[in-house]
Amino acid sequence: MTLQLTVPKLACFACAKTITKAIQSIDSTATVQADPKTKLVSIKTQVSETKIKEIIAAIGYPSV
Repeated sequence: MTLQLTVPKLACFACAKTITKAIQSIDSTATVQADPKTKLVSIKTQVSETKIKEIIAAIGYPSV
């Protein structure tokens, strides 16, 4: 499944790396592409959208 989330607090590539690590902590095979310019995070994962949103919100990057 591919998700595309808008993450307003995604400000830099360090933020993108933090989000990627959090997602891969619950799905090691997930592919994550985060773009600080557009605030978009694209995720290919088998984990539910709800769980992905919960994990990134828990580290301070809630999506809208």
